[in-house]
Amino acid sequence: MRHWLKPVGLMLSAVLVVSCACAVPPARIGDYISSERKAVGEAFAGVGQRPLQAGLIVVSDTAAPGAASNLPEEAFDRLIASLQQDIGRAIPVVITAVIQADSIKPQPHGDWAQFAALGRQRGLDYLVVVVVSSTEQEYPVTLFLGWTAHAQPGFRRDNWSLLEFALLDLKQNQIVMQVEGRGWATLDRPTAPGIDQWYPVIYLRPQDERRIWPPTYAGAPNTLRVVSFEQAAKRLVLKLQNSWLGILESEAQAGKAGS
Repeated sequence: MRHWLKPVGLMLSAVLVVSCACAVPPARIGDYISSERKAVGEAFAGVGQRPLQAGLIVVSDTAAPGAASNLPEEAFDRLIASLQQDIGRAIPVVITAVIQADSIKPQPHGDWAQFAALGRQRGLDYLVVVVVSSTEQEYPVTLFLGWTAHAQPGFRRDNWSLLEFALLDLKQNQIVMQVEGRGWATLDRPTAPGIDQWYPVIYLRPQDERRIWPPTYAGAPNTLRVVSFEQAAKRLVLKLQNSWLGILESEAQAGKAGS
C-alpha cells in the first residue's frame, strides 16, 4: 500500500500547487468595472454590426497588496501594440484608438463612469479594457552548474502575471465579453554574476522546461516579467478565440433549429 500512496501524495501536491497558482495574482478588474455590469448570457452574440469599432485601454495595476512591478515602459508599449493586433485577429473587433490609462483609478466596487467619459470624448460606443497585474516571490535556492556536482547559492523568483479583458458596450452600459489570461515563469540566478553559461535562466511554468537566458544579469527580473506576460497574453488570445468560436457555433445551431 505504501508503494502507491507516495506517488498519489506527490500528484496531490502538484495539483495543490497548480490550483494555488491559478488564484495568483488575485483578479483586479472588479476594482475598475463592477461585475454587476456583466450581461446575462452571450451578449456579444446579440451585437448586430461586426466588426465593432472600439478603443483600447490597458491599465497597469499595482494597487493590490503584494503586487509586483509590472513591465518597463518599452515592454509595456510592446504589449499594448501586440494586444491591439491580436485582439482583432481573435474576435471581430477593430481597435481604432489606444487611449492612455493615466486617469483610470481603482475604486472599491469599480467606476463605470470613468470609462464612459473616455468613450464619449473619443466618440466610441465600445471599449476594450485590459487590466495588467502580477505577483512575485523570491527565495534562496542552491543552483547546480551544468551536470556537475558543483553548487552555488542563489535565488529563485516566481512571477505570476494576469491579463483581464473586458469588452464594454457603452450604449447599453454592460460588459458583453470578459475573459482572462494567466502566465507563470521562474527566474534562477546566482547570488553574483559571472557564470553566464548557465545562469541567470528563466523557465516557463507549470510544466514547460524550455530555458530562456536574459541578455543581462541586472535586467533578468524585467526579462522574467516580459516572458511571464507574453504567456498570459497568449492564453488570453486563445480564450478569446475559443469564446468567439463558441458564439459562432451557437449561432449556427440556432440557425439550423430555426430553418
